[in-house]
Amino acid sequence: MRSSFAAMLAGLVLSAAASAPAFAQSTLDKIKARGQIICGASEGVPGFSLQDGNGAWKGFDTDICRALAAAIFNDPDKASYLSLSSKNRLVALQSGEIDVLARTTTWTLGRDVGQGLTFTAVNYYDGQGFILRKKLNLASVKDLNGASICVSQGTTTELNLADYGRTHGIKFETVAFATLEDTVQAYEAGRCDAYTTDLSALAGTRSRLKAPDEHVLLGEVISKEPLGPWVRKNDQAWFDIVRWTVFALVNAEELGVTQANVAEMANSKNPEIRRLLGVEGKFGEGLGLSNDWVARIVKAVGNYGESFERNFGAKSGINLPRGVNKLWTNGGLQFAPPVR
Repeated sequence: MRSSFAAMLAGLVLSAAASAPAFAQSTLDKIKARGQIICGASEGVPGFSLQDGNGAWKGFDTDICRALAAAIFNDPDKASYLSLSSKNRLVALQSGEIDVLARTTTWTLGRDVGQGLTFTAVNYYDGQGFILRKKLNLASVKDLNGASICVSQGTTTELNLADYGRTHGIKFETVAFATLEDTVQAYEAGRCDAYTTDLSALAGTRSRLKAPDEHVLLGEVISKEPLGPWVRKNDQAWFDIVRWTVFALVNAEELGVTQANVAEMANSKNPEIRRLLGVEGKFGEGLGLSNDWVARIVKAVGNYGESFERNFGAKSGINLPRGVNKLWTNGGLQFAPPVR
């Protein structure tokens, strides 16, 4: 009786195993097999992700993709970019068309729950603002009562604008457009009294207008917009790699590791620096990477501060101050857990 039951049980186990679906290939394995990472990029936001005259993508968000390619392949150029509108960016990630969305996308509860996606880490703390023509001589968002406001569809911008109006008893005429280019062109053509989006994006947009000095950014911020890269849920290993890539850039700046001195700093006696650069410990192996993965990243794109200065600093033409994106040691919000 017992032997018959054991045989039946064994048969059931074998049958279940045979009918079970094959284990899904991880995102990292797919990237390695493909030989490159596919990143979701913007339609062209100065400072964050924008194609230059040769078609190469450059920017603060683009540096995240280059850092990931450096960590995985030791080659920052093994990254390709798919330009996505606000409306289709999340769908592209959900469908697996891209591996990571590094594209000025705000972390919200609605996006983080129920859509099969998850936020990794804040690489830029932002807030929604307004740009308008100086000749209107307006000093406050409340002065825009009854004004027409250009916004991009598929963004948190529309909801924030509506919330602000309800809270303060202000009526806005919202004029929504499907693409970023259409939104900016409509504002510049005078179809709207003002244009609203993240302040950082407005600063970049202003620098590209035909007459930048004729436009002014209001000083008010009406929302919280924590920005950073997104991945699909249910792949913890890939989530960890993307999140810790952002943390690596911040930790490198805090510890004084730069693109110029990264090789020299590997000889440091500071145990934090030695762990960060893979001289001590095997933290890279825990991520499925080489132990010098952070050294590869810094060599390719520099640290967080270097990336910020290159893409937003005075020489970028945008001249955006660090503000709350300073390191926590300098009174800002940028803080990364330690490598240990």
